[in-house]
Amino acid sequence: MAHRIDGRKLGRKQGPRLAMYKNLCASVLLHERIQTTEAKAKEIQGRVERMITIAKRGDLSARRLVISQLPNEPQIVTKLFNEIAPKYADRSSGFTRIVSLGQRYGDAAHIVQIELV
Repeated sequence: MAHRIDGRKLGRKQGPRLAMYKNLCASVLLHERIQTTEAKAKEIQGRVERMITIAKRGDLSARRLVISQLPNEPQIVTKLFNEIAPKYADRSSGFTRIVSLGQRYGDAAHIVQIELV
């Protein structure tokens, strides 16, 4: 039985997997839309929404929390607090959407587009 098991391993060890999650989250916040596999998109969706929710607070503590999750990305943190968070000020949740695009040619992986609503 697989009780209390959360998240996907995606064929990677913990360090590279967490680095990939940070890079994907940074890309979604910077470009506001990326194409990736379905499993990766479902893993980062909650992380991106959590960062937007934190950024909506707008205080110094919130900024430090986001910087701790996205180190070495000052332009993304600035964009998150100055552009993205005010856009979703009246929305309580559901900041991202996943749209299916079909399958990849080489390995038939399900490709989706994750974007900010």
